Amino acid sequence: MIRPAILKILLSGLALAAVDTSVQVQDVNGARFRPFATEGKAAVIFFLSTECPISRLYATEIQRICASYRSRGVRCSLIFEDLPLAPAGVRGHLIEFSYRNIPAAIDETGSVAKQAGASVTPQAVIVDGSRRIRYRGRIDNFYAELGKSRRQATVHDLTDALDAILAGRIVLNPETNPVGCFITFPEGGRK
Repeated sequence: MIRPAILKILLSGLALAAVDTSVQVQDVNGARFRPFATEGKAAVIFFLSTECPISRLYATEIQRICASYRSRGVRCSLIFEDLPLAPAGVRGHLIEFSYRNIPAAIDETGSVAKQAGASVTPQAVIVDGSRRIRYRGRIDNFYAELGKSRRQATVHDLTDALDAILAGRIVLNPETNPVGCFITFPEGGRK
């Protein structure tokens, strides 16, 4: 049997890469923000598409997560990956799905997705106060695979990871496989 202290050391090696928190993007209203900066205990970056049906389906859940964790020191941002896309298109999407008080930007060069290791929309990435990616993957398991959903999610990967980080624990499942639409980068191809 592995002792808890040894297990914690072994699992700490699962922490994902460090990010450059000085990276800035311009939101769809012209303001600059840093998606990887935590300004608290953690930052969640949601990689989305205005056209991907699965990405659109998660709008309510994303807003619920952001609202419920905001008071606990978690900041959210939305990064849109479907190119070409104009700011007016994202603003329309934000209105259509009632997004409020969450910065949203278009990743025109794909640099934010590349730094985060995002390859699918929707996908979530959590950065902790030490500038390390602690989680990357699906929001939950509502979708088993493309075209195959469950009646309801039974595993809540993103909120489980957030709860672990906020409690100072190791994220036991730091990377999951998201189901959705592939991100195509400006130079062509997928990540």
